[in-house]
Amino acid sequence: MRIAYIVPYVPNLIRTRPYNFILQLVDLGHKVEVFTLGSNEQDHADIQTLRNKGAIVHYFELPVWRSLVNSALAVPGWQPLQTVYSWHAGLAHQIAERAADKDFDVVHVEHLRGSRYGLYLKSRIASQPVVWDSVDCISHLFEQASSQSRNWFGRFVTRFELPRTRRAEGQLICSFDQALVTSAADREALLRLLPAGKYPAPISVLPNGVDLDYFHPNPDIERDAGMIVFSGKMSYHANISMAKYLVGEIMPLVWRSRPDAKLFIVGKDPTTEVIGLGQNHLITVTGTVSDIRPYLWRAAVSVVPLLYGAGIQNKILEAMATATPVITSPRAITALRIVPGKDLSVADNAVEFSQQILRLIDDFDLMKQIGGAGEVYVRKHHNWRSITLQLLDIYMKVITSSATASRL
Repeated sequence: MRIAYIVPYVPNLIRTRPYNFILQLVDLGHKVEVFTLGSNEQDHADIQTLRNKGAIVHYFELPVWRSLVNSALAVPGWQPLQTVYSWHAGLAHQIAERAADKDFDVVHVEHLRGSRYGLYLKSRIASQPVVWDSVDCISHLFEQASSQSRNWFGRFVTRFELPRTRRAEGQLICSFDQALVTSAADREALLRLLPAGKYPAPISVLPNGVDLDYFHPNPDIERDAGMIVFSGKMSYHANISMAKYLVGEIMPLVWRSRPDAKLFIVGKDPTTEVIGLGQNHLITVTGTVSDIRPYLWRAAVSVVPLLYGAGIQNKILEAMATATPVITSPRAITALRIVPGKDLSVADNAVEFSQQILRLIDDFDLMKQIGGAGEVYVRKHHNWRSITLQLLDIYMKVITSSATASRL
């Protein structure tokens, strides 16, 4: 199969969904051409990794200043800033020219940020089968962030964007041959945005997986019973809110009983606000790390106190794959088929989170039991190969349906 994969940021281990889909598709013998954008040395290194793995990569530079100009120009209109932030006319033209030569059986477009490329392609070649991977319902995420974010800028931006994203996502699910999301909750959220009298494309739930060759237990590293880890991109508003909640409300309750407990906030691009949390000698803010696994292997527990979010939290699956016990919020497991108390622990407020943390760090056998059950769950339900095979089935249905329609 000849697949064009349009993704508005360079896929890598952190941007795990496109990265693993692309590598799995290549490994299964399909020709995958990636059309993507970037702006720094790390992006160039990640592109080379994709090429070394067998993908064909078409890369365009998109400096941050240009993305900001794109966004500023869109402010007076109704387009979401998300849909213009990653727009590059040269990339759009190249995709359309290649598709005009019938080079692709199917085009896969990722995220709301990439959706404009899919719309542009459809406007030029209506017969080209296009799958839009929404990943999450951004409107659903923004609805939560606009009221619950602990970052004032995050609340301002999401409130500004929300009416725009609602309108755009409602139209987008009618504009392509197929849509994908990571959870049933996101599918229902998208369908609630459907304009009256319109009919949506099929929307399939395709969860995220875990690279099980990369994320795995390491029995050679001893766990530190006093080490608690929270991971994620620390410039992302939802992660900032979680970090502040963890430090401000949960950890003080833990320290009353375990004053030696240490919190590691691990992830790239921490804001000044997050860096400031490290002034406490019991908190380490690492910034960018080359490898998250040593922190997960050493930790007694991974804590994900989700205040708001959408889709599947990759940090939960990755920690579980390393046999690190996870404590998270009820809303974080709605997209999973886990058994609370067996595969991971669930807490609904600061007191419950502190109790679950203390329960685990004080009981090595329980720590090992829940960590092991979590690993088994991930291996059974979140293997990228099996999820990619489901994606290929969706591609085939879209291609067949498009071919049938063109003959009518």
